[in-house]
Amino acid sequence: MDAIARQETLKRLEVLVGEWEVEAELPGQPPMTGRSVFEWTLDGQFLVQRTQAPNPVPDSMAIVVVDSETGCTYHYYDARGVVRVYAMSFTDGVWRLLREVADFSPLDFRQRFTGQLSEDGDTIRGVWEKASGDTAEWEPDFPLTYRRSR
Repeated sequence: MDAIARQETLKRLEVLVGEWEVEAELPGQPPMTGRSVFEWTLDGQFLVQRTQAPNPVPDSMAIVVVDSETGCTYHYYDARGVVRVYAMSFTDGVWRLLREVADFSPLDFRQRFTGQLSEDGDTIRGVWEKASGDTAEWEPDFPLTYRRSR
């Protein structure tokens, strides 16, 4: 990825910067609301996401890296000590995260998130999906909605 493509990718991520209320609907639980903040760090070369969530969801942090091979990589860390790496894209208002290979933790299941940005840029409605074992079947895990608060 050349410098111009890198800058274009970073610019597409700008829509995420700010504070968001995050609502998750975990199976068997009432809807839960947390808070997520996206901000640039290290002279705008990395996008950091910090999320505070109610139990049983762990607080987490992610660092988005723009790289030449995958476009973006989403490095995820949480309060349980879980570390995961997702391929990420944010194109035409669609945010995608995908984890299909083992990284810092075993791959007990594959995961993906697809979120759609609203036309006004203030809501992202998405769903996490999972696939266990070698099955090719993706099944819904839980919906997740981001609403800009600032």
